[in-house]
Amino acid sequence: DGSYRQNRLNLTTLLVQPISAVLARKLASLPEDTAQKERCAPLHLPAAGKKTISLTIQSVTTYKTISNVIGYLKGAVFPDRYVIVGSHHSSWRGYGGPGWASSTAVITALLQALMPKVKRGWRPDRTLLFCSWGGTALGNVGSYEWAEDLRSVLQRNAVAYIGLHNPVTGNSTLHPVASPSLQQLAAESQSFNCVENAKCAGSNVSSVQIQGDSHYFINHLGVPATQFSYEDIKASENSSFLSEALFPVHATKTEELDPSFSLHETIAKLTGQVTLQIATAPVLPFNALDIALQVQNSLKEVTVWLSLLAGDEAGSPELLAVAARLRDTAELFQSDEMRPANDPQERAPVRVRMLNDVLQGLEKSFLLPQAPPGLYRNILYRLDDRTSQFSVLLEALEHCKLHQSNETIRAALSEVLNSINSAQGYFKAGLDVFETSLAGKK
Repeated sequence: DGSYRQNRLNLTTLLVQPISAVLARKLASLPEDTAQKERCAPLHLPAAGKKTISLTIQSVTTYKTISNVIGYLKGAVFPDRYVIVGSHHSSWRGYGGPGWASSTAVITALLQALMPKVKRGWRPDRTLLFCSWGGTALGNVGSYEWAEDLRSVLQRNAVAYIGLHNPVTGNSTLHPVASPSLQQLAAESQSFNCVENAKCAGSNVSSVQIQGDSHYFINHLGVPATQFSYEDIKASENSSFLSEALFPVHATKTEELDPSFSLHETIAKLTGQVTLQIATAPVLPFNALDIALQVQNSLKEVTVWLSLLAGDEAGSPELLAVAARLRDTAELFQSDEMRPANDPQERAPVRVRMLNDVLQGLEKSFLLPQAPPGLYRNILYRLDDRTSQFSVLLEALEHCKLHQSNETIRAALSEVLNSINSAQGYFKAGLDVFETSLAGKK
């Protein structure tokens, strides 16, 4: 009661019942099309004939309290810098399915492993926040409201978000996801800790849109994020962000997927390795060059299909030049200013603090003011592993094909270029900020 959202004019008073894409396809009685099966495509009813569908809704609108459970371990060197580990718990009374049970089990194991060290006096350099979110299945309500209330603090102090959203939904393959600046760290942790070699081989770390409570941290705060999970590739089509609310799974499924809990153990080790590395490394293990390389690769893909649009052939060299400038600056930043990470003699406290402040904000420049429905505001994240282009440009290209107009693609491209130019300025400022402190040596 009293939430300002209730007074917003652009909210409908209609009750909306979300359904999965699989159910929508069944309701539309569409034939199985192998050509369309591997990509996200809009559903269209057949041109001939009408279909009337009766959907009985027995929901009762009511107010419920959603609770978050949050504990912290204060950092010894940088207590005002937060490394956030996020899991979620069931939004309902009783058992809510294997998703939240796996999430809770892994974060509990991490806490149990850390506590003996803490009791002996150990503290991380940066503050660790352990968060169990409520309301995840209802649209990430708990994490969204908490982070929104503390937005000004988190924008300044949040360093990274490590997600534990449904860590074991299958047992066929490891699926590591990380923002570009954390991909190298996630890959290294995987090589050190993956005990199920047969199921980890060839698991490439990618930056794709992921489900769960990392959403606000990635898209509104620009915080680097990573997440490890075991999945079944064939079952991914049937997954739903409303799985806990609409599609309850039998309680024994977790034991069937991972009877020895070895997959859970691997996820706990991977998550713990990344968490402790970020929390204890004197210099944040973030990679500016990987961001620039991903941007450059994405822009190369863009130039290929932009050349097919009338009047856009001349813009390709400019796009590649923008990407090259970003890469050159990031490479210089990586080689010159990351020396404190490798040489303790270079770790003057003031310089390390300035360097970490710059590294912490590497991905914030890539947040768009707005994004089409279903797409991340953070353009560094792709739609899926099969596409490497910026997702907002893919959306604009579909609009361009549909309406025979280049206006949408030009507007989206302008937003992408503004983000890249902003990042270029930020990376260069990161270099300039050290000139005064290094003037004596140079």
